[in-house]
Amino acid sequence: MRIDKYLKVSRLIKRRTVAKDICEGEKIQLNGRTAKPSAEVKPGDKIMIVIGSHILEVQVVSTPNSVKANEAHLLYDLIRDEKRTTAEDQL
Repeated sequence: MRIDKYLKVSRLIKRRTVAKDICEGEKIQLNGRTAKPSAEVKPGDKIMIVIGSHILEVQVVSTPNSVKANEAHLLYDLIRDEKRTTAEDQL
């Protein structure tokens, strides 16, 4: 499955067009490499999303074509969800 579609199906990003734009902006890494929207995702892959100061890292569990909203969180295991702080935030 394409990474832009996976991000939408898993509800990590709400819209596929937004997922595509984020990939094109080089804010998505797949297994440590910058991912294009067409990059293939398979179970076991690690995805890291960096948007501003927010870092989200997940491991893909499954890649179905569709899923109910209340089951979307079952498509991945959360590895890291953090907000980076800057020196200005600590003042």
